[in-house]
Amino acid sequence: MPEYYPVYLNLAGKRCVILGGGTIAQGKIAALRDAGAKITVISPQATTGIMRAAERGDITFKQRAYRDGDLDGAFIAVAATNVWHVNRQIYEEAEQRGVLLNVVDDPDQCTFIAPSIVRRDPITLAVSTGGASPALARKLRETLADAPALKWADLAGALGRARRVIKEKRTVIDPTRWQCVITEDLLQMVQAGDEDQAVDVILSQLQDDTIPEMCADLTTCRAGGCAKRAALRAAEAVN
Repeated sequence: MPEYYPVYLNLAGKRCVILGGGTIAQGKIAALRDAGAKITVISPQATTGIMRAAERGDITFKQRAYRDGDLDGAFIAVAATNVWHVNRQIYEEAEQRGVLLNVVDDPDQCTFIAPSIVRRDPITLAVSTGGASPALARKLRETLADAPALKWADLAGALGRARRVIKEKRTVIDPTRWQCVITEDLLQMVQAGDEDQAVDVILSQLQDDTIPEMCADLTTCRAGGCAKRAALRAAEAVN
């Protein structure tokens, strides 16, 4: 079984071809559409859901069997025909054209596999078993969906805003210092609706070299991390 390289793809405006019109093919549409892909489904028959998606203009549906050339111009494709020799033909065309391909339930013919997704906007966690057990990936997804650690996703907005300010100023900040400012107090501030104040706190702590519990050098945290980070690790150990 191949070793996969985990990656998130920007599919906005990219052509995606789904070969097959069953429930598995239908299940691929929503996530690809949300990612901004331009979706074409090709199949002699299709589910009611696929037909409705075509009627709404969410996808283009071509009611016919696969034929060579269908992947022309595609960035990514999914083979879900449930016919091995057809999926093999699709695989061979994808290899020839350099198209990323997922062949459903056949990892050996995949150049990418679709992970199980845990989402707490704007954070996305992808879970994969490398094709060994999709059922296990789904089980892990269900478990992680309720994990307490996902609460930190609520800080993404404030941290993203602060990062843009730092980049505009061309200020160099040690990555460890960024982690030091991520605290329960900051999280509670954001969850209480005070994101603007949270951004101010983040920027202050990132750029102030006089805070006693943090390293004096903004660009290089000392070995072992700052005193604030050490305190956080001690608190986590107790809990």
